[in-house]
Amino acid sequence: MASKNSKFGHLPLSTSGSIDCALTGAALLNNPHFNKGSAFPTDERRAFNLCGLLPRSVQTLSTQVKRAHEQYMSRGDNLAQNAFLTSLKEQNEVLYYKLLQDHLKDMLSVVYTPTEGDAIQSYSRLFRKSEGCFLNINDEDRVLHDLSLWGDIDYIVVTDGQEILGIGDQGVGSILISIAKLALATLCAGVHPNRCLPVVLDCGTDNPDLLADDLYLGLREKRVRGKRYDDFVDTFVRAARKLYPRAYIHFEDFGIRNARRLLDLYRPSMACFNDDVQGTGCVTLAAIMAALHVTGQTLRDVRMVVFGAGSAGVGIADQVRDAIATEGNISHEGAAKQIWLIDKPGLLTTATDVSDAQKPFIRDASEWHSTDTSLLSVVQRIHPTVLIGTSTVPGAFTQPIVHAMAASCARPVIFPLSNPTRLHEATPGDLLRWTHGRALVATGSPFDPVSGPWAANGRDTVEVRIAECNNSVVFPGIGLGCVLSRARRLTDRMLVAAVQGVARMSPARGDPTAPLLPNVDAVRDVSVSVARNVVRAAVDEGVATEEGIPREEGDLEDWIREQMWEPAYRPLRLVGMEGATRKAGTVGRAGEL
Repeated sequence: MASKNSKFGHLPLSTSGSIDCALTGAALLNNPHFNKGSAFPTDERRAFNLCGLLPRSVQTLSTQVKRAHEQYMSRGDNLAQNAFLTSLKEQNEVLYYKLLQDHLKDMLSVVYTPTEGDAIQSYSRLFRKSEGCFLNINDEDRVLHDLSLWGDIDYIVVTDGQEILGIGDQGVGSILISIAKLALATLCAGVHPNRCLPVVLDCGTDNPDLLADDLYLGLREKRVRGKRYDDFVDTFVRAARKLYPRAYIHFEDFGIRNARRLLDLYRPSMACFNDDVQGTGCVTLAAIMAALHVTGQTLRDVRMVVFGAGSAGVGIADQVRDAIATEGNISHEGAAKQIWLIDKPGLLTTATDVSDAQKPFIRDASEWHSTDTSLLSVVQRIHPTVLIGTSTVPGAFTQPIVHAMAASCARPVIFPLSNPTRLHEATPGDLLRWTHGRALVATGSPFDPVSGPWAANGRDTVEVRIAECNNSVVFPGIGLGCVLSRARRLTDRMLVAAVQGVARMSPARGDPTAPLLPNVDAVRDVSVSVARNVVRAAVDEGVATEEGIPREEGDLEDWIREQMWEPAYRPLRLVGMEGATRKAGTVGRAGEL
């Protein structure tokens, strides 16, 4: 745990010192934010009327973690382990996050992708405590009231569940992706968990399995589109802005026809972010920049093919295009000519039906003198240096395609990013074998290191560690930076600064066999680097509204770390109900004692 700086202990989000608590007895034990379970010390047991409600032994947090880990390991599969972690979070937030922090490398894939996708699909068939805010389009008049039942909120993650983790429309079960994203924001960047709000906008579903399932918990009707949908989203945004005017809003897993459109609509007037559009683009750009450092190239040398032109693919294209334009001092139109998008119809051209988000990257159909616009044909013709997969088509990067790319590129950069693992376009092992170790690889889910005769002499075995191109290395730090600076908007310059904050910590900068992105074990330090850059850019852009932000780098880092929530038990100070703040527990997470 990073040391705290008493110089900033007066800040409202300071994590030093005691916590005011107005709850006692069973109400305290039932509140996951305050509950310490068997770790309540004797003096707090007496002060908060807990003596008869707990076994006598007083345990440490580390002992609790050991006990919880043994119970976690006894679960039969990843989904059962995910359910155990969910139950633990509902009981004791500090213990939940400490367990994850101590075993992050092993548990990240269970608490997030790919296991969270399985949990989402099972949502309506498993009994669990309700968590989050459920807003449905048939009760639009209740949105303001239902959003008002929460405490002080800094960070909102909202989804409509249309395109979840490569598994499509999951309706109301998608509340779990909002919950998981916020858990990562806390785990990776120290965003205070009791100041976060997961939201699902239930607009119906087009998933035939859910519509036919009498156990489905959401609206069993076709997904609403058009003006009524837009009005509902706008009602939510306006209500959130009225109730929590300084909160940062993170849009998650909206469909391709809505994700970019809604981001463009609201981004000019508030601090908002779409992880599929911007987060994926930022983390992928950071990995590309690290790869270019290994190859000795620049962004001006990039010729990139994106296979899968949905929200994620177009978001990556946007971020790379903007970076090429900035580095090369050329127009966005000129930079876009270095990028080719391929989707289900093949290469996107002027003869293809495309969305507004895809239009900047379409090619002139008259220049493509062939009816074959498949991935293999495009690779053979344009000789790309970077190949990105966001298609959810398993095995799409075949050996002939990889051979064609490697034939004209000394160090091909190949990122199969589709989630979950079973939907990856290729495995790192195949990519390295097919290129004799020359490929620079990052993936969308974790993979074990790959060993082979990749040494310069062609005989010695070299182990190549594979970077997980996971948004969790960038979006939590961006959110933290916006929350701490109380940014009015999230600007392009702030996003560029975030990418630089990740890229500067790439292990591959010092070792070409190391991952292109920082290891998950270093994610909190990465988030500090990202948040520092974002806060500084917000100040420079004139969009930061928080007073007293330090300018000196060391003070700024201390200022950030002091406000990052840590999974540690802090002393509780008993306060009376009269005059107690919501923070002290007089208003719970859903507005009840």
